[in-house]
Amino acid sequence: MTDTAEKGGYSARKANHGNAKAASNGHRSTSSPTGISSISRPQVRSRSDLFFIRELSWLEFNARVLAEAANEHTPLLERVKFLAIFANNLDEFFMIHVPGMLERAGSEAEIPNHEKTIATLRQLHLRIDPLLQFQFQCLQDLLPQLARHGVRLVPYAELSLEQKADLKNYFDTEVFPVLTPLAVDPGHPFPYISNLSVSLAVVVHDPRTGNDRFARVKVPAKAVLPRLIKIGNSWQYVLLEEVISAHIGALFPGMEVKDCYPFRITRDADLELQEESADDLLEMIEEELSKRRFGNIVRLELARSMPEDVRQRLMDELEADEEQVYTIDGPLNMSDLFTLASIDIPELRDSLFTAGKPASLAHSGDAFAAIRHGDILLHHPYQAFSCVSDLLSAAARDPQVLTIKHTLYRSSGDSPILKALTTAADNGKQVACVVELKARFDEANNISWARQLEKSGVHVVYGLMGLKTHCKVTLIVRREGEHLRRYVHIGTGNYNPKTAALYTDIGLLTCRTDIGADATDLFNYLTGYAYQEHYRKFLVAPNTARKNLQTMVEREADLHTPEKPGRILCKMNAIVDPQLIKALYRASQKGVQVDLIIRGMCCLRPGVPGLSDNIRVISIIGRFLEHSRVFCFNNGGNTEIYFGSADWMTRNLDRRVEVIAPLEDPHLRETVLQDLQDLLRDNCQAWDLGPDGAYTRRSPAPGSTEFNAQVELLKRYARC
Repeated sequence: MTDTAEKGGYSARKANHGNAKAASNGHRSTSSPTGISSISRPQVRSRSDLFFIRELSWLEFNARVLAEAANEHTPLLERVKFLAIFANNLDEFFMIHVPGMLERAGSEAEIPNHEKTIATLRQLHLRIDPLLQFQFQCLQDLLPQLARHGVRLVPYAELSLEQKADLKNYFDTEVFPVLTPLAVDPGHPFPYISNLSVSLAVVVHDPRTGNDRFARVKVPAKAVLPRLIKIGNSWQYVLLEEVISAHIGALFPGMEVKDCYPFRITRDADLELQEESADDLLEMIEEELSKRRFGNIVRLELARSMPEDVRQRLMDELEADEEQVYTIDGPLNMSDLFTLASIDIPELRDSLFTAGKPASLAHSGDAFAAIRHGDILLHHPYQAFSCVSDLLSAAARDPQVLTIKHTLYRSSGDSPILKALTTAADNGKQVACVVELKARFDEANNISWARQLEKSGVHVVYGLMGLKTHCKVTLIVRREGEHLRRYVHIGTGNYNPKTAALYTDIGLLTCRTDIGADATDLFNYLTGYAYQEHYRKFLVAPNTARKNLQTMVEREADLHTPEKPGRILCKMNAIVDPQLIKALYRASQKGVQVDLIIRGMCCLRPGVPGLSDNIRVISIIGRFLEHSRVFCFNNGGNTEIYFGSADWMTRNLDRRVEVIAPLEDPHLRETVLQDLQDLLRDNCQAWDLGPDGAYTRRSPAPGSTEFNAQVELLKRYARC
């Protein structure tokens, strides 16, 4: 491009657990109707393989994203969107995950693990190839359906003479002046190829010498020219590289162009920071960003039409191994299909909805008074992100507000949050913002926003050396009478209004004294030299979160009895950490029922007899990106629910500053449990993970009703 409480306490929900047969929950797990599940995938070799390989698990997540492009129940333009998301995800996978594997595979220091890494890289290649074929097939299936609604991606050869004439004029006036043909010969070394750019490998014949020559032409980036060129006033488009190819002779006068073939490279884009040697972290990151564009090549995408001699020439020049080469049937860089996906045809898109507000905020003109009345739970995007931004805007103007402290990991350029912080500083309030400069692919944006905030008088801190600040916390200190009161927002998602409309996240607005004190201690830790080891309510990584989470899992096993059965219900984006996975295995072996709602990577193997037969894992892939993290423990009938910014990954628990907080209001706990139970009931967008690593999509059992959890949540929150 994220629960039903029953009378008798949390443990009573054991009957609704996954060992509750699929049919009893109104669903059955079947192979995906798209055929995605039938694509060959590596299988777990033996019971001794306690964990799935994380990179392969990530690919399975992206395969489920791709399956949505073939889901006939999804509107046509939304299916195009999923094609673009799949391509965008795969780009990031190669830029971030693959480079580290290649480094480990080539390092003797990694022996004996490097052989396993090499085997994994081969498995990745074997898995990705059929996914790319399926991606192209999805596009081929979608194009005729879109054409019936006037939306077409037209091959240049099929254009009318009039359309070609118009494009010839467009080429002459807009395209030709920005193109630069680059010859490759002894006097012209092979040119630098920028990351993720589409290029044309051009073979030309010199009639004077009788020799064939090679050249490269870069297809201009989207910042220069649109990749999909609109034809007239219609919803018809043609690819920019096809227009260039049709007029390529204009770039080589006096030569005979034999043919041209598109190709694309992906480079290592993972920053390697030696923070301990930095005099200025911001300057170090800026320097590393300039190096990113020259990272090693990790993938070479070639058009299937490319002949072997041209293919080999590119591989030699780019020093690409065979297993780094991917042959593409259709257009390169399908992430540019976002242009089609954004066309405004309501009947081809998801239905519009208006995000509401909790009743306590909707009926009150004073957000501070509403929070004093009781904790407020926010569930985005079903409820408006403006609940958060409006609170900060009000705080910026309120003369009784003295201080605002805020963490910023990712945001948008037009964020009302940033405007509120600037306004607050202009109004003389003490404003501190912890800006994480190392937020991947947002480094440049965050540097820019940090400088803007500093110019406005905001105290900007760039996070902690050696750690990423990933927590989502805002603290507002307000004078009320003779006392100061602290208002806190804690969330699972970034303070980004754009993604808040696309990602499911929860947040809490509270003025509880102990939470406010913890937030104060947290910011002192982030901005000063305080090393806070203990908090009243917060679980903070890397200090206390891991230990407390593991303790709660182990406690569930210790308290489990037939009369008071143990129960763990967790929702997160990924579970990778070996220690916590082993703790869940031990809990399962004690009889604790474990439900995990994991959108993406899952290294835990569920359903293995004697190991994890009491663990069920599902993944929800739907209209919204499931992003919230919630952790529920029966605790002998005294249910505890936590939520926060951390997935159960080693990086989150050991190398990031994360905040996990308790949800203590009984009514709000019931609401969260109802939402989670709805996700478990889903028989439209849910996938079940098997012990062999295969995901199978659920479908309604015969005679049962479709239940789409995200649709149900939209309805429920619309009624609030």
